[in-house]
Amino acid sequence: MPGTKQAIIEVIDSLDKLDAAQWNACANPADIPANPFTSYEFLHALEKSQSAVPETGWYGQHLILRDDNGKIAGITPCYLKSHSRGEYVFDHGWADAYERAGGQYYPKLQASVPFTPATSRRLLTPPGKNREQIETLMASALVERCNTLGASSVHITFMTEPEWQHFGKIGFLQRIDQQFHWQNNDYQVFDDFLDDLSSRKRKTIKKERREALLNDVEIELITGSDLTEAHWDQFYEFYMDTGSRKYGRPYLTRGFYSLIGQTMPDQCLLIMCKRAGRYIAGAINFIGGDTLYGRHWGCVEDHRFLHFEVCYYQAIEFAITHKLKYVEAGAQGPHKLARGYVPVTTHSAHFLRDQGLSDAVADYLEQEKRYVQRENDILEQHTPFKRSDQPPSSKRQSHDDI
Repeated sequence: MPGTKQAIIEVIDSLDKLDAAQWNACANPADIPANPFTSYEFLHALEKSQSAVPETGWYGQHLILRDDNGKIAGITPCYLKSHSRGEYVFDHGWADAYERAGGQYYPKLQASVPFTPATSRRLLTPPGKNREQIETLMASALVERCNTLGASSVHITFMTEPEWQHFGKIGFLQRIDQQFHWQNNDYQVFDDFLDDLSSRKRKTIKKERREALLNDVEIELITGSDLTEAHWDQFYEFYMDTGSRKYGRPYLTRGFYSLIGQTMPDQCLLIMCKRAGRYIAGAINFIGGDTLYGRHWGCVEDHRFLHFEVCYYQAIEFAITHKLKYVEAGAQGPHKLARGYVPVTTHSAHFLRDQGLSDAVADYLEQEKRYVQRENDILEQHTPFKRSDQPPSSKRQSHDDI
């Protein structure tokens, strides 16, 4: 990277202040599989729809690294947070302990994609750049910004493993967690996937798929120019129903869906269920370069196994048909194991300004790491696959290793 001694860090509070092409040249360069969540279109929609804005506790602090020629060498999407909601890497216990001890945990800096527990690069660079050098510069910039703002901490969540390894080397605390991802073993059709499962699990999935579509339930897959405002209206009703019951207040506004429907329709996939002429359930997915990302599900009628059919089996079928390598079905959920989704390790890095809090959290993370690794080891022994067909778990290849 030329001119690193004179590299300049800018901070912008809105993506409006940067051209979409400049952002996307770093977020989704041609040499790695595209990720929809780091794209300008997705992050900008969160801002313009008033979903992730200061009024909801997400104040943009996006870091832009320029070389001495003024060219953008790196970007980190970042937010000053006044709470810990919408992150899926839980630090509420840290906040409570620090505040009981007389400290002030909020605000904090969060380098992430709001409301999106999907792994991707958090330090966005165009092709051909020295990533390790940029990571070091960005890490220093994050700490400096934390100090300037008087924030308690910096959190980089759902980062890639190579980023996580480097941040650990330069002093950030390292944390791991667990998700369940499906991996495509060069399947041509869904039955090829079933053939890799034990007989009992294969029969169970076939039964669930049959029963899900009883009562004349029909499935529609809608993407691209076929998406209409009527579809978004209906899906938003499902999203609001689930969000209100599970979380108390859904994060995304109705306007967010209109915006992504306008700016990135080919990356959006709605899997909708219809019965007796009306939509009764649905799930939204986002299509990446090699991965289908399942996000939200909702329904206004309960049908046994319909959630599994829409969120897991239809997603697998779509991935097979479109030659995608992976399906990420969101955070948590050991019940996914029986549906062919295997445990995968996720990564985050943390800097805490208060040394006492940092030491306490470091001790906790060592214990948590052993627990997560032990649980992964146990779960790997209970996948539905035949022993000889066991897919690799927790070692999913990072895009940065390709």
